Amino acid sequence: MSETSSLLSLVVFLHVISAVLWVGGMIAIRFAVHYSIQNIVEPRIKLERTLENLKRFFNMVIPAIVILLITAVILIILLGFKGTPLYSFVIAKEAIWTIMTIVFVIIYIKRNKAEKAFVEGDFLGAKNNLSPIAKYYIPVNIILGIVAIYLGVTLRGF
Repeated sequence: MSETSSLLSLVVFLHVISAVLWVGGMIAIRFAVHYSIQNIVEPRIKLERTLENLKRFFNMVIPAIVILLITAVILIILLGFKGTPLYSFVIAKEAIWTIMTIVFVIIYIKRNKAEKAFVEGDFLGAKNNLSPIAKYYIPVNIILGIVAIYLGVTLRGF
């Protein structure tokens, strides 16, 4: 295996594992953790667990988002997509990841507002900031992430 081939394999691996961590993490948070937390009866504990789970998720996914961005740029350059008919797929994929990152920033801000409200004893304010994360933002990002992963697989098949 040549040095360029080894580098390419490493970059593709880091790119894919970052996407898996981000999208897979959201799927786990939304469809496993979220529902198990709903079984907690005490509202204060439910909010506290949700805030803690999201904080831990952020600690895992923020590096993955950064790695995803860096490896995307490297792959575009190494694979020479610019100026090819496949470049429109690349642009679509990167547009999706950009939208997902913006949605992630909104989630991050809402979680921090929820934590501030929680610390101040405003449990309703905390709940109101957390609620759209599970109902809207994470499901949207899951769908977008799955589409982006599909586009990535399609690009690798060419």
